[in-house]
Amino acid sequence: MFKLKMTMAAVVVGLSLTGCNTSATAETGTAGSTASTQNLTAADAKAFLTRAQNEIAKIQLPAAHAQWSYATNINVDTQAVSAYMNEQFATKVAALAKEAARFNDVEVDADTRRKLDLLRNGLTMPPPSNPEKAERLAKIGSELGGMYGSGEYCRDDKTCFSLVEMSAEMATSRDYDTLLEFWEGWREVSVPMKPLYEEQVNLANEGAAELGFANVSELWRGKYDMPADEFPQELDRLWGQVEPFYEALHCHVRAKLGEHYGTDKVPQDKPIPAHLLGNMWAQTWGNVYDLVKPEQEMKVPDVTGALKSQGYDEIKMVKQAESFFSSLGFEELPDTFWERSMFEKPEGRDVQCHASAWNLDDKDDLRIKMCIQKTGEEFNVIHHELGHNYYQRAYKDQPLLYRGSANDGFHEAIGDTIALSITPKYLKQIGLIDTIPDASNDIGMLLQVALDKIAFIPFGLMVDQWRWKVLAGEVTPENYNDVWWELRNKYQGVMAPVDRPADAFDPGAKYHVPANVPYTRYFLAHILQFQFHQALCEIAGDEGPLNRCSIYGSEEAGTALNNMLEMGMSEPWQNALETLTGSPKMDASTIQAYFAPLKTWLDEQNQGRQCGW
Repeated sequence: MFKLKMTMAAVVVGLSLTGCNTSATAETGTAGSTASTQNLTAADAKAFLTRAQNEIAKIQLPAAHAQWSYATNINVDTQAVSAYMNEQFATKVAALAKEAARFNDVEVDADTRRKLDLLRNGLTMPPPSNPEKAERLAKIGSELGGMYGSGEYCRDDKTCFSLVEMSAEMATSRDYDTLLEFWEGWREVSVPMKPLYEEQVNLANEGAAELGFANVSELWRGKYDMPADEFPQELDRLWGQVEPFYEALHCHVRAKLGEHYGTDKVPQDKPIPAHLLGNMWAQTWGNVYDLVKPEQEMKVPDVTGALKSQGYDEIKMVKQAESFFSSLGFEELPDTFWERSMFEKPEGRDVQCHASAWNLDDKDDLRIKMCIQKTGEEFNVIHHELGHNYYQRAYKDQPLLYRGSANDGFHEAIGDTIALSITPKYLKQIGLIDTIPDASNDIGMLLQVALDKIAFIPFGLMVDQWRWKVLAGEVTPENYNDVWWELRNKYQGVMAPVDRPADAFDPGAKYHVPANVPYTRYFLAHILQFQFHQALCEIAGDEGPLNRCSIYGSEEAGTALNNMLEMGMSEPWQNALETLTGSPKMDASTIQAYFAPLKTWLDEQNQGRQCGW
């Protein structure tokens, strides 16, 4: 199961990986500036940006520490402090964004314009100027995070299960009824979120209107160096490149699940029941590999077994991931990383186990937060999280407003790009396996990757398709859940295994919804990572199949990667993409090249089957 990770970014309003550069605070323009809009000059804009960045620096660190404390120790006190800092932070950044908007019609140089636009577009859930409403918005966000982080499902006999425990059962159990019980049980946690979420949407839309946006949906869609209305069209273009491959994968998986559970439980002409795909959200399907794998014997490396037999603990797993980056020429992580990170779930307190990468001081205070399990999957996740940390450090010397990824998909893509290099070649180089399986095993390994990465792509697309509609007021609260499942059926071919209650709020059972983390970044990351991987493999001089390439040990690839990373947000993402790949255009055709042998095999397996839903 490939888990999606968040940085501090996603949890603190505006303090995201992609937005820590806009984690701003400033004095309100109406109170702090006497110049009229008509008389503002380019010099005024530069002076404002200098002041703004100084104000950002003042509040960014305490806000980050408050959020870290809450994420690693959920209780009434840390929740109160986190809510207070979020309110202060968000109110200040909203005032700053409004002041930046006063320079919309002032002629300034390109660098100043970019900083002003980033500032204006930087908020995730913009608070209204009314102090009481702003405070309420911050408290709702904190309450929603607490509901998710401390949520559990309890049976009638008072036996209770955490999300971690239920997810582990979902990953391994093949008992239909047990899977259904935990799937339904976790979604009880999100029911009380619904009225809070509705209130939050209304408050944030009020804040967005004060910034000059129609709603929060327009604000979110306008962060990608292109007109807001054109961005969804770009996503549709990319999805169109991937959709035929996804449909072939879906067809094979559904057929095999039907063989195992019976076609009465898995009809072959309908979407797949969501609880049978090895993941609490059916977003990745790697845990059902044993049911859908090729019939011929496959020698797939047992990384989990190797980690255990070689005595890897949580720290050793992270140390090994660090050595990957060191082999590319990157400097080792600071001592504070090892002193301050959370690698295991602490005894006796609630934490947010959701894996995330943090840079608290926007410079060198790098950390990860994970409840590491000693598995091959988590080994990949650690490499991914460190990818965030090395990206954060690469752009630390940019002006404060440029300390973020080229677009939010880049940050996730970098982590995943590194994970693509965890191939048998790499595993042999570091001694986790003795021999590299020959090419006859590639179908099995490609299928494992596809079950996580390709299966995820439509889910990565539909979450914000739902949220944009909600934030724009196109979907009303009474239809939240119905539209959620309509989109899941449409894009994923996945359906709720049972009728959902009228008060259900299934979107809230996914971390990123109550945490207000924009989700399109993950869709983009799953496209970009294959482009990045192909470019880096070419630079590293690896002439083998793309799926067998690892850039481990290539300082040339490391230099090329760092050249892009250190740009931060200083230029449009198209320029950053071109720096590494030679093209300013996102292209999903690299996915087709990476998985070409698997697509041929899937088409052979699907002969005579009824595909589609």
